[in-house]
Amino acid sequence: MDAAKLAKLREKYSDEKTVESQESVDNRVPYAGVPTLLDMPYQPELKDLDIALIGVPFDLGVYNRAGARLGPKAIRNVTRFGSMNHFNKITPSTLCRIADVGDVPVQHRYSLDEGIRDIEKYYHHIIDAGIAPLSAGGDHSVTYPILKAVGREKPLSLVHVDAHCDTDGWMGNSKFYHGAPFRNAVLEGVLNPERTIQIGIRGPAEPVWKFSYDSGMTVIHIEDFVEMGIKEVIQKARAVVGDGPTYISFDVDGLDPVYAPGTGTPEIGGLTTREAQALIRGLRGLNLVGGDVVEVAPQYDPTTNTARAGAQMMFEILCLLAEATSARTE
Repeated sequence: MDAAKLAKLREKYSDEKTVESQESVDNRVPYAGVPTLLDMPYQPELKDLDIALIGVPFDLGVYNRAGARLGPKAIRNVTRFGSMNHFNKITPSTLCRIADVGDVPVQHRYSLDEGIRDIEKYYHHIIDAGIAPLSAGGDHSVTYPILKAVGREKPLSLVHVDAHCDTDGWMGNSKFYHGAPFRNAVLEGVLNPERTIQIGIRGPAEPVWKFSYDSGMTVIHIEDFVEMGIKEVIQKARAVVGDGPTYISFDVDGLDPVYAPGTGTPEIGGLTTREAQALIRGLRGLNLVGGDVVEVAPQYDPTTNTARAGAQMMFEILCLLAEATSARTE
C-alpha cells in the first residue's frame, strides 16, 4: 500500500470517535435488553408517532397448522446490526418517529369472530391518532380488520405476496378464516380489487380463488413470476396499484419453504428471499399507508430462518413506508 494512503487512513480511522459512521451504529449490546420489532424503541402510548410497529399474536383463523400467534415474539427476537438499508440507503428512523407499541390487546382469545372485532377496534385507534401501522402477525385473518380501519375513508390498493389468493368464502361457521381476508375486504368496500395484485400464487387450492378473477384482481402465479422476471412484475404491480393509498401484505408462505418452513400452509416452489427483497424494493415511491408480515409460525423452524426472513421483509416495507409517510408530511 502507498505510504501516503496508509497515513491518511490512520489519520481518519485510528480514533474511533472520528469515524463518520459511528453515530449511525446502534451501540447497544445486541444480545441484551428487551427485544422489540426491528429493534425500534418501545413506546406503548400512541402519541408523537408517525409509524407504529404492532404485534398481532392471533391465529384462530388457521385452516392447517396453528402457531402464528407466536410470530410477533419470534420476529422481535431477531436482532439487527445497524439500521440502514444498504440498497436504497434509507434509514427509516431518520425520516419518521417510529416505535414498537406492543401487541393488540385481543380480549376474545377463544372466539375468531369476536377476536377479529377486537383487532379492528384497536386499529381504528391507530388511524384516529394519524399513525401508519406496520404489523407482525398472526395468521392472515388479521389483515381484514386492519384493512377495515386503514381503508375506512377510501378503498385501498394492495400488493399481496402469498402462495394463496386468500379470497375464499366461509369456512365452517365463520367467514373470517385466514383464507378469506381479501374477499371480505372487497365486499366491505375497503379494498379496490381492480387495484389489487397477488404475487407468487401456487398450489392445489386454485379452484377456490374464483373471487379474485371475478372481482378483477391481477393474479401473478409463480410460473408467471419466473417467466416475466422481477422487473416486469414490479412494473405490473406499480401499474395496477396506481398512485392511490396502498397497503402491502406479505405472507411468508409466499417464500419457498426452503427459506421459510415455519409457517402454517407451506407450498413448494415459491419466491426466494432475494427475489422478495427485490420485489418490495421495486415498489419504492408508492403511496404506501401500511403493511403487514404474517403467518410466521416459529415452532416449525428450529433454524429461526423464517422469523429472520419475516423480520427482513418487515424492514423492507418499513423503509418504503417511512419514506412515503415523510413525503406526505412535508
